Amino acid sequence: MQDTIKVHKSKIGPEVAIPIMLILGIILFVTVIVEKRWAALLILLPVIFLLTHLFLTTKYTIHGNTLKIKCGFLFNKEIDIHTIRKISETNNPLSSPAASLDRLEIVFGANDTVLISPKNKEAFIKDITSVNAAVEIKLKNK
Repeated sequence: MQDTIKVHKSKIGPEVAIPIMLILGIILFVTVIVEKRWAALLILLPVIFLLTHLFLTTKYTIHGNTLKIKCGFLFNKEIDIHTIRKISETNNPLSSPAASLDRLEIVFGANDTVLISPKNKEAFIKDITSVNAAVEIKLKNK
């Protein structure tokens, strides 16, 4: 029997995307339009493309017993799902492979953690618990 592959894309939260777009937009407007520093485009355009790439390529893939977390070319981690002990909802703003502050904290191994932001948290949790039913789930009351 072949293992199925489930891909969960990252949720892109306005609380992350809008401030980044505003800051880059203001910098772009002031340096290029107001101050006519066209050379600034050589720095700003690659930064804009990099951030867009990171937002669009952040995903969480479940293949067999492995959870692969990928965020562009900057973050690439594989976790054995059987080592996951707990998944809980959080809004922790620490830097992580998550494009939203609507996040899940995954506790695995001895004391390792990672923050992610799957678009459909319920489906993601269901896919993880179908591999490891012993995972403790802590969701916020809505």
